[in-house]
Amino acid sequence: MVEQHRNTVSIRRIREACRTCSLNDLCLPVALDAPDVDALDRIVQRRRPLARGEVLFNTGDRFDAIYAVRTGALKSMTIKEDGEEQITTFHLPGELLGLDAISFREHPSTASALDTSSLCEIPFAELEDLAERIPGLNRQLLRIMSKEIFNDQEMLHAMARRSAEERLAILLLSLSHRFARRGLSATRFRLPMARHELSNYLGLAPETMSRLFRRFVENGWISVSGKELSLEDVDALRALTGSPSAIMQKDIGSEKHH
Repeated sequence: MVEQHRNTVSIRRIREACRTCSLNDLCLPVALDAPDVDALDRIVQRRRPLARGEVLFNTGDRFDAIYAVRTGALKSMTIKEDGEEQITTFHLPGELLGLDAISFREHPSTASALDTSSLCEIPFAELEDLAERIPGLNRQLLRIMSKEIFNDQEMLHAMARRSAEERLAILLLSLSHRFARRGLSATRFRLPMARHELSNYLGLAPETMSRLFRRFVENGWISVSGKELSLEDVDALRALTGSPSAIMQKDIGSEKHH
């Protein structure tokens, strides 16, 4: 009875910790027994928080683990020969980093914290070993990897050959959807990245980004206070993007109707 109670408490603790994490399906596959949940939990390492600007890994570093963002946010970037950075991805709470390093066993990009961030580290060798002993775990991992790759491809496709105005609208709707998937507000959220980081990601000059934000506010589409942003007219933003893709057509705007 004591052992059963211990496992129940352990499972409850893990479920609460991973409820909003994209590792949820990996950590809690269907019909996973309590001892297997404990075994998986034992290999997950809770890292010390990263300070803003602190690097998690650099381009060319050996791949040893995948990471899940618990709180805060990170950016992935490539560094050009002249030292200029090109941001390729933003990682929000519950999202994974390091999947693109599995094939060649070294990181193709650099990841650093946008603000104070905490992460879970999952040593990949131990995860592979555990997957051999727990039925269905490897399949769950592949499914999560496929979902992450699909989302990245969706964003690239949505951004292709778009105007600066359309690109900003697409990004704001995508961020909104990603926050909503984690149980946060879809229409009011804090941007973890600075304006110059947004412009870098979208391939725009900082001056252009400032003009776009001003135009969006003047049109009544958004309101901004520092890094706090509110989507005031989701329908207008969607209309601006044309046909919405899967990455931004769910969960957004429902709060406006309550």
